[in-house]
Amino acid sequence: MKISEIRPDEYERAAELWEASVRATHDFVTESDLDVFRPLVRASFAEIPQLAGLRTDDGLLIGFIGVAEGNVEMLFLDPAYRGRGGGSLLLEHAFADFAATKVDVNEQNPQAIGFYQLHGFRTVSRSEHDETGKPYPILHMTL
Repeated sequence: MKISEIRPDEYERAAELWEASVRATHDFVTESDLDVFRPLVRASFAEIPQLAGLRTDDGLLIGFIGVAEGNVEMLFLDPAYRGRGGGSLLLEHAFADFAATKVDVNEQNPQAIGFYQLHGFRTVSRSEHDETGKPYPILHMTL
């Protein structure tokens, strides 16, 4: 696996990866929530200042990470590639190249919380709602 910049012509593939990952790990998210989030995620790719993709050796985009002002805004993997170290590679890239030190995580996603704790993050605060106002509590974590 290798990491490289995501090109604008790959944003649709990244959106597909986001949705597949959310469906596999965010069982609390409803179909109507996905309808709300889908256009927001697609629009966000052009706005995230630091965006990197994880690729197979033949160049297939299988995951990505986005960082803004030191905060991991998104880290998603193709469910077929979970558990193979790709998430850790992306996070290590974000530490080294993007100076990432913070992340916000859905409290209802214990796998993600455990992943970030394994990488040295700890919870420093909690919000009752996500950034869209939905009642999905968010844990604010930092190194």
